[in-house]
Amino acid sequence: MYTYVHRCLFLVLHVLLVSAQKERQNVLFIIADDLRTSLGCYGDILVKSPNIDQLASKSHVFLNAFAQQAVCAPSRTSMLTSRRPDTTRQYDFKSYWRVHSGNYTTLPQYFKSQGYTTMSVGKVFHPGIASNFTDDYPYSWSIPAYHPASFKFEKEKVCRGEDGRLHANLLCAVNVTEQPGGTLPDIEIAHEAVRLLKTQANGSNPFFLAVGFHKPHIPFRIPQEYLRLYPMEQMSLAADPDVPKRLPPVAYNPWMDIRKRDDVQKLNISFPYGPIPKEFQLRIRQYYYAAVSYMDAQVGKLLNALDALGLAQNTLVVFTSDHGWSLGEHGEWAKYSNFDVATRVPLIFHVPEPSGPYRGVETPSFPFMDVFRQSEYIFKVETVLQNVVELVDVFPTLTLLTGLETPPSCPEVSLQKELCTDGKNLSQEFLPDRQIDIEAVSFSQYPRPADTPQADSDLPDLKDIKVMGYSLRTNDYRLTLWLSFDPKTYQCNVSDVHAGELYMLSDDPGEDDNVYDEEQHNMIQILNEKLKSMPPTTSLQTRMKLQLHYLTAGMKTSGRSVQ
Repeated sequence: MYTYVHRCLFLVLHVLLVSAQKERQNVLFIIADDLRTSLGCYGDILVKSPNIDQLASKSHVFLNAFAQQAVCAPSRTSMLTSRRPDTTRQYDFKSYWRVHSGNYTTLPQYFKSQGYTTMSVGKVFHPGIASNFTDDYPYSWSIPAYHPASFKFEKEKVCRGEDGRLHANLLCAVNVTEQPGGTLPDIEIAHEAVRLLKTQANGSNPFFLAVGFHKPHIPFRIPQEYLRLYPMEQMSLAADPDVPKRLPPVAYNPWMDIRKRDDVQKLNISFPYGPIPKEFQLRIRQYYYAAVSYMDAQVGKLLNALDALGLAQNTLVVFTSDHGWSLGEHGEWAKYSNFDVATRVPLIFHVPEPSGPYRGVETPSFPFMDVFRQSEYIFKVETVLQNVVELVDVFPTLTLLTGLETPPSCPEVSLQKELCTDGKNLSQEFLPDRQIDIEAVSFSQYPRPADTPQADSDLPDLKDIKVMGYSLRTNDYRLTLWLSFDPKTYQCNVSDVHAGELYMLSDDPGEDDNVYDEEQHNMIQILNEKLKSMPPTTSLQTRMKLQLHYLTAGMKTSGRSVQ
């Protein structure tokens, strides 16, 4: 087991290594949209994701990384500011955190202040009001952010249906040459990102290039050839396609954004629990996987450009997603929940070796993997990290890996505007033989307008939020408490518990058996009385840790197995 001295030596050696380099490392930050851990490097045996798998084989791969809220704008803002949603106060898409909450420093803004040229391509911040209609330019970026021209057609009637007419469908495999402009958003994004890399190949300043791909976000408007990779006879339903019997109604998301698509409306699915016909479920899963492979190819083009431009040796690469996506688990689709399938994300850090590849090397780091020509490939992931981590950890980890000063930790309960982080530096996780920390936790949350599914349950406006589901995830458990919430004060009432969920992950990795019952609820109420004497600076996260320990200890004494 590695001691504190070992850790110190590791950090000292890393700092010496960085300072010895003539140039600071560049950063290529890649974020997918709505990508769950359906990747080969995460153990999915169906998906074909060779380019991301190749990256993972030369990287540190976090198996248990979680988003702070399973919807685009709040998650991205939280990650890029390293502040939790209760600090950014961004729970929906209709506010700009610098005005609404605080003038918090973002990850690219910090790198920009340290002399980096910072650039944004595609969906990095959530566009619109959530990033001031500028993707937070000029605070975060050295040049205006780039968005593909073809994205404006994503929700238009560009999907040819069986009737030969164009529709705004969920399932939208297309002939790219027939699309407006003869292209698709992620193709344009990859092209522009490669162009920007070329401009930086011989630059005097280090760069921070953030590239946000739109897929596998719906609609599944993708090149039709990717469906060939996933024949329908190979597709299967989710292992747990039914709504769990003890799932509290407040926890369920009714997947309204899917219901609005032309092809789904034809199915006349009942609200809120459905279900979607099985044949259509299989097709959704087929299209999702095809969208992942399509996005993977764009990632491959980008990584291959690092080799071609001689940048691979001096560029740190991060790959992640804003949150996951349910594919029929628990009878749910899309994100909008606190389940693992919605909050768990891929998180990959590639730290180049000092003696790595250079311009003209015969064996490049990232040769492009054409999934249509190379159907068989094997990449072994050498460094797999199992501890529970969070997306708020990305900011402090990247600063240390690039030799910059890491922001200090924020106080437990704080809205301070000075630079600080709600995350932790993950570089210690890179140590050989790092032990699993059973005390490590992640926190997610999701707002609801009511205790039962409503038309706006997935995306309630701030003013309509009445209940907030706070979720604590450890290596062994997930505890979620649905607490009353006041949108005017941004405060929850810890004593007003509307519902609860407790999943024992060793026996129930799919989170299908909610063991939170009346007994557990009474125990929470008793503990809340005891916790009233805690100082007001005690965070909700600390309270929930104590509640989890209390509940699980009670489960042991009541005869339930937690092994």
